[in-house]
Amino acid sequence: MCGIAGVHSLEEGLSPPTLEQLGRMAAALRHRGPDASGLFRDARAGLAHTRLAIVDPAGGQQPLGNAAGTVWLVFNGEIFNHVELRQELEAQGHTFRTRCDTEVVLQAYERWGPAAFERFDGQWAVALWDTRERMLVLSRDPLGIRPLYLRVHGGRLYLASEVKALFAAEPSLPRELDPVGLDETFTFWTAVAPQTVFRGVTELEPGHTRVYRAGGRVQEHCYWRPRFPPEVAHFGGSLTEAAEAVGQALRDAVRLQVTRADVPVGSYLSGGLDSSLVAALGRQMVSGSFFTFSMRFTDAEFDETEYQRLVAQRIGSEHRELLVSRADIAQAFPRVIEHTERPLLRTAPVPLFLLSRLVRDSGLKVVLTGEGADEVFAGYDLFREAKVRRFWARQPGSSLRPRLLERLYPYLTRSPVTERAMAQRFFGRNLAGWRTPGFSHEPRWHTTSALKRLFSPGLRNALQGGDAVERLRNTLPEALGGWDFLAQDQYLEMRTLLSGYLLSAQGDRVLMGHSVEGRFPFLHAGVVALAASLPPSFKLRGLDEKHVLKRAGRELLPPAILERTKQPYRAPDAGCFVEPAAREWVEELLCERALEDSGLFEPRAVGQLWRKCLAQGGQAPLSNSDNMALVGVLSTQLLHFQRVRRAPESAPPAPPDSLTDLLDPSTRLTP
Repeated sequence: MCGIAGVHSLEEGLSPPTLEQLGRMAAALRHRGPDASGLFRDARAGLAHTRLAIVDPAGGQQPLGNAAGTVWLVFNGEIFNHVELRQELEAQGHTFRTRCDTEVVLQAYERWGPAAFERFDGQWAVALWDTRERMLVLSRDPLGIRPLYLRVHGGRLYLASEVKALFAAEPSLPRELDPVGLDETFTFWTAVAPQTVFRGVTELEPGHTRVYRAGGRVQEHCYWRPRFPPEVAHFGGSLTEAAEAVGQALRDAVRLQVTRADVPVGSYLSGGLDSSLVAALGRQMVSGSFFTFSMRFTDAEFDETEYQRLVAQRIGSEHRELLVSRADIAQAFPRVIEHTERPLLRTAPVPLFLLSRLVRDSGLKVVLTGEGADEVFAGYDLFREAKVRRFWARQPGSSLRPRLLERLYPYLTRSPVTERAMAQRFFGRNLAGWRTPGFSHEPRWHTTSALKRLFSPGLRNALQGGDAVERLRNTLPEALGGWDFLAQDQYLEMRTLLSGYLLSAQGDRVLMGHSVEGRFPFLHAGVVALAASLPPSFKLRGLDEKHVLKRAGRELLPPAILERTKQPYRAPDAGCFVEPAAREWVEELLCERALEDSGLFEPRAVGQLWRKCLAQGGQAPLSNSDNMALVGVLSTQLLHFQRVRRAPESAPPAPPDSLTDLLDPSTRLTP
């Protein structure tokens, strides 16, 4: 993986981007590419690149130009079918100077133009400057694994892998959190691309290509989005045949992602079905040592050590563990917000950030992960919950049908289904709307939106007349109404949470924070397409989630993994921040003057929440709402002081011991 950045003049008569400007952008991204860096500049455009060398370490320096020097590109990602594309291009007369997939991207563009991206199987963000056509071409992979942020200012387009590089490019860029982005975050857990939490900054949508042409014309093309039957053909085989097909597709994906790297590849291992399958297949592809990495927690509620060690022993991996405490999470939290550049409602990205450091310290640059399996094979409790609620809605007076809800969320200390009457009131809301898109997600969105009670009057006023859910519904594809209900639910999960949170805050950002590339076999094009074609009952059989995937893993994994109750990855939340080591900087961020400075939250409401957390001392479990509220306020306050109040800088600071270290002296809050 790498970091990319650039500046492009959208208007005539502007001065060229400066080398100093491009250098600042590259410096802000050096954690994404510590192995090399490079710059390109002409009269209209400049490109910057920082490299993490994975494929052809000796020959893949960027920016990379064609033989004539008329087309230049910077590329963040991996094209897993680059070998096949190279052979196709060579058959048509192309010659190559390197073995890297970057040159395949370049020459594929020369052969097929922007349509080349539709041929790629991989994960990428690309910026390509065609000097002949005076055309800037941007592209992002289908599921949004790799980021690409954009800002137009003063007649120029600024682009970068991370927002911090945009601010480093031009100190005069206004820096402000966007009320709409915050509204979406406190509804969906993330702003939904192209929206971001920074005013004026947008994100290129997954599966999109955008072309900036001379004369100011901009063309955008959606070359891929999730599609389900009847838009695509149904899988015509039996459940047994489907399990075999899934196993083979996943095997092919892991083989490509392990073997098409010129450095060793390891694997994360949580102890659940998804990561265990990926690790087992990865082990088969490597003849020598194969490393697996796991997190342990001092809090027993979150710990899965027993299952992790069982799989590691079964597959014979070199297994390494990281023990994470609440104090560890609190200490690393500010640094994680520096990297994720968005408010978080959960602390779950923090242990993953710490785990990526263990990977890097172990000498590896690449790990496989199990992310994506829950989205494409219907693994979340949300899908099961929606199925029960729709079943209940067909006979809303039934007293037996809602009892099925009691089979959900067994891993939560304060499960929403433990009190039957309360659960039926909560999950029974709006049963009449069971046929409408979004029915599956409404309980989650309702719960999260309740956190907006903490918003300041000014922020509430800025949001008057807008509704995050309605904005989302206005972007749904027309074909969605013709899909089965499970497909609709899966699409919404991919559209909202997958790219903006899971693949970003828990994926790219916390991995690249320690210069580690993540690879995601469940999001391989062949696996995604096959999963979409399967009948709903193959994925969610009764209330058995990922049924076909469990069948596919029968010969690879021990029964204890296949039969265990699903336990989603979680980490301790609000209780982390009452730890003595965190108390000082937390209270500085949540004090009245800090809250008034940001203008985002109502000080009295936040004070009441913080006192409630302190009263319980991190011991008695807080409600789901209180956990999310404290993490959400704290992370948003951190983001304000890190990216809005603080002057732009070339790189993130060391982890802070107090708020003093988060602010320049000129922006230090005073009584």
